[in-house]
Amino acid sequence: MTEIALNNLGKSFGPFTALSAMNLTIADGEFVALLGPSGCGKSTTMNMIAGMLQPSEGEILFDGRNVVNLPMARRGVGFVFQNYAIFTHMSVRENLAYGLRAQGVARAERERRTAAIAELLQLTPLLDRPSAGLSVNILQRIAIGRSAVVEPAIFLLDEPLSNVDAAFRAVMRGELKALQRQFRQTMVYVTHDQLEAMTMADRIAVMDQGKLLQTGTPLDIYNNPQNTFVARFIGAPGMNILPGTLAQSDRGMVVDLGSMGRAAVPAVAARPGPVLFGFRPEQVTPDSHGALTLPVSFVERIGARSILHLGAGAAQAKAVLDNDTTPPKPGETLRFSVDPQAIRLFDPATGNAIGGST
Repeated sequence: MTEIALNNLGKSFGPFTALSAMNLTIADGEFVALLGPSGCGKSTTMNMIAGMLQPSEGEILFDGRNVVNLPMARRGVGFVFQNYAIFTHMSVRENLAYGLRAQGVARAERERRTAAIAELLQLTPLLDRPSAGLSVNILQRIAIGRSAVVEPAIFLLDEPLSNVDAAFRAVMRGELKALQRQFRQTMVYVTHDQLEAMTMADRIAVMDQGKLLQTGTPLDIYNNPQNTFVARFIGAPGMNILPGTLAQSDRGMVVDLGSMGRAAVPAVAARPGPVLFGFRPEQVTPDSHGALTLPVSFVERIGARSILHLGAGAAQAKAVLDNDTTPPKPGETLRFSVDPQAIRLFDPATGNAIGGST
């Protein structure tokens, strides 16, 4: 296992800054997801860790050793790309054993490890099949096995599931996590899919426009986003964020949301004035005595739950309800409440979270 430390890491391509002053430490055996939209700098970061790109500034430390000038071949890194790059003229077995053969691993050990990784990835029945003609799902599984079987101390995966179907992605999320637990590798996983990051990673590093915005456990990032980008990006659907005015009432702090109503909030270290009022769609509770109301414009039924689209204009929100709750119909009004402890406030000028309780 290896600890990775990125210190003030940056990368520019001419006048364009792809990554700016990134500081992140990934512990031995930790599974960290780099999460963000296309173009946020996550693949650039991954390529610099691997040695495929030279940083413009900063350090990359493996167990305290600066590897910036160390060639990729000497970094002990396994890499799986979005495009699987399988040798189609080889069998599945030959593909899986390719790295072991290149390292000069003895035949008996090579066969043992190839059989073990094939069993883990459910490839055993296909070992003697030609790789040509196999499905994309299977080819990506082979690519993952080919890199994992050499047991690199660091395993890098760059959106390896983006080209495969949804059912296979669900299976592979579990298998990748099992793989990482078995080999106890330090794993860095690039994705734009927050579900992949939330279900697999020990910690998530959320990125946007070449900057690291927040790092934390999936639950911490979900519950305590540090800015409106993270709040909206994490969650399916993301956090509702509505304009309001923070005010002091005879019952404590409230946010005035105009025609939507007034919501009680915990005491915060902020002066009365404009704020952004955030709450998760899952935290909406239908309540005949609730202080908040919004008209229902559309209802999506998704399996065991329904997503209500509420309001219009600047006052738009979503609510997620279990299907054992009969939702209002489009055109009707939902009266609801939100637990004050679940509400998050943001500065409308910066988008940053407003500090905790006073």
